[in-house]
Amino acid sequence: MKALVYTKPSEMELQDRPYPELLDGEVVLRIDAVGICGSDMHAYHGRDPRRNPGLVLGHELAGTVHESAAPGIEEGMRVTANPLITCGRCNYCVQGRDNLCSNRTMVGMTRPGAFAEYMSIPARSLVAIPPDMSPLHAALTEPAATALHALNMCMRAAARPLPECRVLVIGGGAIGMLCALLARNYGARKLAVVERNPLRRASVAASVDCDAIDPLDSLWQQRSFDLVIDAVGAKATRDAAFAVVAPGGVVMHIGLQDWASEIDMRKLTLAEITLLGTYTYTMADMRATVDALYEGVFGDLSWVETRRLADGAKAFRDLDEGKAAAAKLILVP
Repeated sequence: MKALVYTKPSEMELQDRPYPELLDGEVVLRIDAVGICGSDMHAYHGRDPRRNPGLVLGHELAGTVHESAAPGIEEGMRVTANPLITCGRCNYCVQGRDNLCSNRTMVGMTRPGAFAEYMSIPARSLVAIPPDMSPLHAALTEPAATALHALNMCMRAAARPLPECRVLVIGGGAIGMLCALLARNYGARKLAVVERNPLRRASVAASVDCDAIDPLDSLWQQRSFDLVIDAVGAKATRDAAFAVVAPGGVVMHIGLQDWASEIDMRKLTLAEITLLGTYTYTMADMRATVDALYEGVFGDLSWVETRRLADGAKAFRDLDEGKAAAAKLILVP
């Protein structure tokens, strides 16, 4: 089978790889669509020690069951999948917080991912999708579930209902775009997105009913926001989030571009700022997100761009060089 392989930093290569082995309790999926995630880009840049060269990346997927060694899972079933392989036994799993599983592994990190024609995965990770759901939309389940999980956490922490909050999203990539679209659907009336790439900023302006702001425009830094979502996670964006969050406000940290930096602990304390971190989603979030995507909660998704898996190496280069206007590129085998 054909697979797009991370061979060394800044290099992806289409290779022939063996067809996946079918193990008990698992299925082999024929991949119908797979998105390029920011974490795939971190690996591509050689910045993720958990993802080593020679690995097939990719975990934002939609597919069809090609073979099954799991009871109740039939060939031809259309699915997306939770790429977190969890144990189902630890305290976090039994509490329904399986995203924090003590023993988790992950597709596209500890086992081959979905940048391929076929991929194996435990059947318990599958999430069924409606028979007529677009595979391109279904492949957005994973990043959209990240946005849904994060925004639900924000709404529990905020002092006032979301429609009353001034909301800022830093970063107009896929997670930032999906957070903004969901916030708007949830009723946020005062919404802004900061994005440095002019192509993506134009896409945000066209796709989301919000202010699309150039970070070089200093005026936005003079405003204050009740909820700030950092969908980038760089030192500069963390500093910006703390600079503009209003007293009593919430900062949600999603991105992990830089893994460590100082934060303004004095402001966090004296202004009673709530700082939240979020990691992925639960299985319940995944199922809720399939429904939300199918029902159009995230809009028509016309900002998503598709390319062939065979052109995947160029797609990575375009993302790296800022040549892609789309916040999400989806590869189709």
